[in-house]
Amino acid sequence: MEVLERKWDSISLDFVTGLLEARGKINAIWMIVDRLTKSAHFIALANTWTLDQLTRAYLNEVVCFHGVLSSIVFGRETRFQARFLQKL
Repeated sequence: MEVLERKWDSISLDFVTGLLEARGKINAIWMIVDRLTKSAHFIALANTWTLDQLTRAYLNEVVCFHGVLSSIVFGRETRFQARFLQKL
């Protein structure tokens, strides 16, 4: 395991799905967590969001505040991982 030295240089991504639907068909949460400090961004979304919508949300919520990261650790979504990295 690598030793982390800078905050928001390495993150982990995961989804919480299957939630009760809230306003605007919101039924999932995208958790983006800094691996060093454990601080996080939580993005409420609908499980019907497209990859383009997720990419825009990531750029607006993470890259805009913390810059380009050196590593991303994905949760269980291996199909999403490959497509998401191509979009970035």
